[in-house]
Amino acid sequence: MKKEYDLNKMKSRKNPYANCLKRQITIRLDNNTIEYFKKLASETGFSYQALINLYLKDCSENHKKLKVQWIEPS
Repeated sequence: MKKEYDLNKMKSRKNPYANCLKRQITIRLDNNTIEYFKKLASETGFSYQALINLYLKDCSENHKKLKVQWIEPS
């Protein structure tokens, strides 16, 4: 190894892993939903954000669709 490296000669390169990075968004969630994932996070050792991401990733990979049934008022 060299004693010193001249970092000024380094070429600027685009991060090859940039497409794999997560993207920050703003999303509104019910308090009960957040508390559910926070409780699950304390049991599993994962962050609640990671658990929400894993759940949504599973839904998208398995093409899960939400079943919504609207109830007509009587």
